[in-house]
Amino acid sequence: MNDDLSTRQKLLTVAERLLLESGFDAVSVRAINAAAGMNPASVHYHFGSKEALVAALLEDRLGPIWRERLDTALARRREGWMPSIAELIDVVVDPLAELAADPVGRLRLNLLARVVLGGREQAWSAQWFVFDPWVELLLAVRPELSEREAAGRWGLAFTLILEYFGDPLSATPRDRHIPVTTLKSFVAAGLVQQ
Repeated sequence: MNDDLSTRQKLLTVAERLLLESGFDAVSVRAINAAAGMNPASVHYHFGSKEALVAALLEDRLGPIWRERLDTALARRREGWMPSIAELIDVVVDPLAELAADPVGRLRLNLLARVVLGGREQAWSAQWFVFDPWVELLLAVRPELSEREAAGRWGLAFTLILEYFGDPLSATPRDRHIPVTTLKSFVAAGLVQQ
């Protein structure tokens, strides 16, 4: 592994530990650099900003949970497959439910929810962290929607999903007493409602 990649990975690992322990607002770039034993400008050199480091971290740790499922759904759609709303929701929710079953996964979801729902602009580079592929799939099911309305519906759906799994108002996610099936029903109603 070259030095730049190992430095980036070290910064991501240290940042994740600090962010999961203390939360986004309590962790400074200076603290990340110091805990990694790096030059005070390392985060800015390798990522540009704390926000870009967090986006890279979340994409690195959470991206793989959606990547295969979303890529498969998009490939199937391009071959003519017509997804159902339930299938689209499963692509989004099932990997998060699996992640929420693991204590570290729950903390990662909490960080994702706090960052995204906190209104912080992120420099996402992976397609599974932006609306475009999700809009494309929803429009296959609901072609009468405009792209803007499909994006708006997904925005509301992802807000509810992140609130459910990430519990952004809490320092750590609490156990939910509402079943995942109920969450899926609410999301389905919002995506299909006329």
